[in-house]
Amino acid sequence: MQTLWNNYVNTFKGLSREVWWLALITFINRAGTMVIPFLSLYLTKSLGFEVSDVAWIMSAFGLGSVVGSWLGGKLTDQIGFYKVMTYSLLATGILFIGLQFLNTFVSFCIGLFLVMVVADSFRPAMFVALSAYSKPENKTRSVTLIRLAINLGFSAGPAIGGVIIASIGYGGLFWVDGITCIAATLVLITVLNPRSAKQLDDVKTENPKSAYGDKAFIIFLFAMSLFGIVFLQYFSTMPIYYKDAHFLDEIEIGVLLGMNGFIIFIFEMPLIKWLENTKFSKTSLMLFGATLTGLSFVILNLTSWTGILIIGMLLMTFGEMIAFPFSNAFAMDRAKKGNQGEYMALYSIAFSVAHIFGHNMGLQMIGNLGFNNTWFIITGLASVCVFLLFFLGRFLNIKKKKKQLLTEVEEEEILWI
Repeated sequence: MQTLWNNYVNTFKGLSREVWWLALITFINRAGTMVIPFLSLYLTKSLGFEVSDVAWIMSAFGLGSVVGSWLGGKLTDQIGFYKVMTYSLLATGILFIGLQFLNTFVSFCIGLFLVMVVADSFRPAMFVALSAYSKPENKTRSVTLIRLAINLGFSAGPAIGGVIIASIGYGGLFWVDGITCIAATLVLITVLNPRSAKQLDDVKTENPKSAYGDKAFIIFLFAMSLFGIVFLQYFSTMPIYYKDAHFLDEIEIGVLLGMNGFIIFIFEMPLIKWLENTKFSKTSLMLFGATLTGLSFVILNLTSWTGILIIGMLLMTFGEMIAFPFSNAFAMDRAKKGNQGEYMALYSIAFSVAHIFGHNMGLQMIGNLGFNNTWFIITGLASVCVFLLFFLGRFLNIKKKKKQLLTEVEEEEILWI
């Protein structure tokens, strides 16, 4: 047991102090985002909106995320990641508190759009900060540590959120979310001031290339958008499925969602460190993660046994644990030859696009086609994602071989000269 513990602890060694502070800030912020998993339930149960209305509100959520990610990338390249993160966290906290006072369809669409514009401007800045504060050999594990912080906060958030709803109602979620964002801002200002923080990697790149001309990166973005659409069903349609098809209450839903974060907290870092030492490429690992996530939906149609929900959550969790860290590391590797803010903004936008279409599409499908047909369609989208990642791997291998061939030709020419 002591050996296992020592091996687990060793997976965290070598990460910079600034990365640990980023993880703490992310944990504080994420612990309060208990509104998001319950948002579809809040809109239907508390505000009385139809499922079709909720679908369009979630599209406003995604559209705001797209705009915020793009804006965050631009501002990060212009004024730096520290200012963007600080202003984003503070303003998000204030806006989340105000969101609870909106109760009409139009006002909630506008309000949620503005919240996400401000909130998701944080993401590209955080990724650039993570790249700046991480040693090159530690970037995948640094990403994993941030994800652990996210999921540790998320494992507690839904469970606590269910208790808050049962005791004081949905309004308490907005207050907690807003206050934790403000608390994260105070921690950021106190411990991660750029004057005292030593950057380990250069953020700027000489003669940067445009991310829009990077063909491999564009293929990758399409695949990640599809993966995002599939993955996000667990935060919009799946809670409704738990409640309507399996009759779980809010506390049980919170515990089931919280299990996802707890498993990631325990297993992800050792898993990632082990996978880094294997011969598998990042694209192969992303492909495997997407496959597991797709399987988590199709098995729901095999039986009406409630225990299948746990199996589905386990498949999705391990798929997520593999796909997200290596996709993030892939994006940061590609960003080395361009403006990092632009690259990481596009990476964030891929998931923001998923927010626009994923929630709306999923909610519309369960309303019109039922849960079973919806899970088959979502599995089909996961299959397309897997195909794109397979194609991406082949594309990169061909480019690598061409580059090696050109290098050999150049070396031969030099010898002849």
